[in-house]
Formats: sequence, structure tokens, C-alpha cells
Amino acid sequence: MAVKIRLRRMGQKKAPFYRIIVADSRSPRDGRFIEEIGTYDPKTDPSSFKVNEELAKKWLANGAQPTEIVNKIFKQAGITK
Repeated sequence: MAVKIRLRRMGQKKAPFYRIIVADSRSPRDGRFIEEIGTYDPKTDPSSFKVNEELAKKWLANGAQPTEIVNKIFKQAGITK
């Protein structure tokens, strides 16, 4: 099973915010997920995010692949493999 760390869209129309989740790569964007590890709000200035570093490091160590945007968020938060 390929596991990805990606964003799940939440919020109203034209006012999105995202949850950073760990999910099977075959599940839909807003579908089933394994665990929620943080949030990301692009509408604030500057963009704000909260990440549970312990969970993120655990999933990266277990082989989960972050998407491009999540990888940028992790770099800003100081989380690396």
C-alpha cells in the first residue's frame, strides 16, 4: 500500500483551508484517510500552518511520501527525513 501525506480541502466555497493527512494514495482527495497530522490555511497573510512534528516524522520514517505542497510546509516547519 502506497501511503501519501497530502492536503484535504475543507471550508466553504471560495474560503478553503486544508488539513494535512496521511492517506492511501488510491483514496480520493477528500475521502478516507489514516490519520490527521496538521492544518494549513492559505488565506491568512502570511499563510499559517500547524504540524504535529512527532507524527510527521513517524510517518516519514515509515515510508510515507509527502506531496509538493506538504513538502514545502514541512521545510518551513523544519521537518526533514
